Amino acid sequence: MILTHRQLQGVTIINPEGKITLGDGDQELGEAVRAVLDEGCRKIIINFSKVSYLDSSGVGELVGCYTSIKNKGGELRVCGMNSRIYNLITMTSLHLVFDVKDTEDESLAGF
Repeated sequence: MILTHRQLQGVTIINPEGKITLGDGDQELGEAVRAVLDEGCRKIIINFSKVSYLDSSGVGELVGCYTSIKNKGGELRVCGMNSRIYNLITMTSLHLVFDVKDTEDESLAGF
């Protein structure tokens, strides 16, 4: 998995690319979130538009990211999920926990 991040309008946008599965990207996502939190970032968007697959380990890591961000007084929004990933998030009722948007622009609005 490839991870990049950038700042836009005071918000950190993390862009994972590839699969987020057990042993392949799950820990990297958490490390990336913790790194931007350590830099003082508190408004974070994870854009899943280039993520092709997310398994239960990836979902668990996403929950861990959410918890880390909330514990630091931050806010997490997620966007760009393909239909399979979105269905997994809704099946686990995490769409009620995460602020899920379709696009990055929608996620940025109101931050």
